[in-house]
Amino acid sequence: MNHPSSRMLDRIKAVYLYIREKGTVSTNELADEFGITDRTMQRDLSILEYNGLVASPHRGRWTITEKRVKIS
Repeated sequence: MNHPSSRMLDRIKAVYLYIREKGTVSTNELADEFGITDRTMQRDLSILEYNGLVASPHRGRWTITEKRVKIS
């Protein structure tokens, strides 16, 4: 059984990888891609932003930062 926090962390990792692949994406595009609400996506993005992994230079548009990340 997959624990809810484990699913959330897996989704956040997938969101980061998606942004890295696409370059710049909107919150709505991400929510549609992952089949979740805009509010849930905003919470996930807030976690990534808090950790310095993504930034929103234009309101509602997201891109990764220069922070180096080791993905396992």
